[in-house]
Amino acid sequence: MRLGIDFGTTRTVVAAVDRGNYPVITFDSGDAGVFDWMPSLAAVHEGDWCYGWDAWSRQTEPGWTVLRSLKRLLDDAGPHTLLELGGASYPLASLLAGMAAALKDQILHHSSLAPKPGEPLEAMLGVPANANSNQRFLTVEAFRTAGFDVLGLLNEPSAASLEFAHKNKLSGRVLVYDLGGGTFDASLVEMDQREHFVVASEGIPTLGGDDFDHVLASLALETAGLDTGFAAFTQAELFRLLDECRVKKEALHPNTRKLIVDLDLVHEGLGDVTIPAADYYDRCRPLMDETVHLTEDLLAAHPESEVEALYVTGGGSELPLVSRALKEKFGRRVKRSAYTRSATAIGLAIQADEESGYLLREKFSRYFGVWREADEGSRIVFDPLFAKGALLPPPGAGLLEIRRTYSPVHNIGHFRYLECSHLGPGGEPSGDLTIWDDILFPFDPALARQDGALSAEIAYSPAAAAQRIEERYSADGSGVLTVEIRNLTSHYERRFRLGRWSAARAVPSARKPRKAR
Repeated sequence: MRLGIDFGTTRTVVAAVDRGNYPVITFDSGDAGVFDWMPSLAAVHEGDWCYGWDAWSRQTEPGWTVLRSLKRLLDDAGPHTLLELGGASYPLASLLAGMAAALKDQILHHSSLAPKPGEPLEAMLGVPANANSNQRFLTVEAFRTAGFDVLGLLNEPSAASLEFAHKNKLSGRVLVYDLGGGTFDASLVEMDQREHFVVASEGIPTLGGDDFDHVLASLALETAGLDTGFAAFTQAELFRLLDECRVKKEALHPNTRKLIVDLDLVHEGLGDVTIPAADYYDRCRPLMDETVHLTEDLLAAHPESEVEALYVTGGGSELPLVSRALKEKFGRRVKRSAYTRSATAIGLAIQADEESGYLLREKFSRYFGVWREADEGSRIVFDPLFAKGALLPPPGAGLLEIRRTYSPVHNIGHFRYLECSHLGPGGEPSGDLTIWDDILFPFDPALARQDGALSAEIAYSPAAAAQRIEERYSADGSGVLTVEIRNLTSHYERRFRLGRWSAARAVPSARKPRKAR
């Protein structure tokens, strides 16, 4: 059974491949009813974890700590990242795998899908367009650990463009405006019959529909004369407040004039408050303007051809202000998806379907590179190994590879990697930066026999200068990176998955060290 899984910040949506159709599956949540999504929630009590609908039901129970927006934590995380909750530490990678396992259990036993006993679940996963390699690796590993056969990763706006193309049969350029629950992404996609490729992507990883819920909650408390803020509420009360605001926000339509927020649901005796819709929209407008400005910048950076449509998707885009503001700026080109919450999952299912005939080529959304010494160590320069916009290989086409070969001057190579959204005039990294942990490689053959982490002090070394070193970097179609560093002179090598985990764990190479001839 092939699936498209949109693991969202607040909701996870799944679409299935069914003989050219791509239905969104529904989940039986128990007492809450049937929904076409599962909440992306985790909850813990004295070391016991639960996820999804089970975590949802624990939000009002004393003693349980509920972890929301888990996906937002991936931006600065690696496989060994620990979360500190209630005085205890929990591995983030294990929590992600637990959530993926809960989703698998829901699909198999509590959903509208009816997989055959023992049938594998093959999944195409979505990630934000601006996701770094850490996020991509952690997402894949979590679902693999949970027992999914991961077919690949696809940027969420790119997946939505497949849903748009499948429905409209258009050619040309489309800009996908994807405002989800926790992130905003924009991607410019070139569509030509059944072959698509991503021209460029940008995003805001900390802006989404959740932020509009918080705006309404703050406005409701101000209107009620409660200036103490969210800190004055218990976890259960805060959940009820935000959920009431979410419900009222999602009930808005273009003709709505006022919102009535029932604060009695939060704490008995608070009553209800009436908020003019215009006041709410005014408070939301600065957030909305951030997305419009980013969209304008993306279009201005690629003026070479006309955009046929600006396709609006994502659960956060259901707010009437979104369509209004976009139409003010972009006019009739704005096309709102009929499946704002599920367009990404449907597009992922289309990509997973071998019979659909669509081929979508992704690109690097950031520059990826390494710091290097220059001028005999007198200065540090940035070496952009993979340029922003570089095309990733299509499915089945192998790996995108790049090599660096040189003779070192130090006994140990200290590799410090990073990703950035832009480069400055001198080639220095700028904009949104993701700093990665370091990896070490023994250039001096005498150090290659050390077990575990290298402990020697880094120093100039005549023995290392006599060696020839090769770095071979590879990227798969999902943007996951590895490096093989080889000593070509003394015939040994090490292989790393690149990310924050690299310094702590090298992946054993497929080749064994060879003896010198």
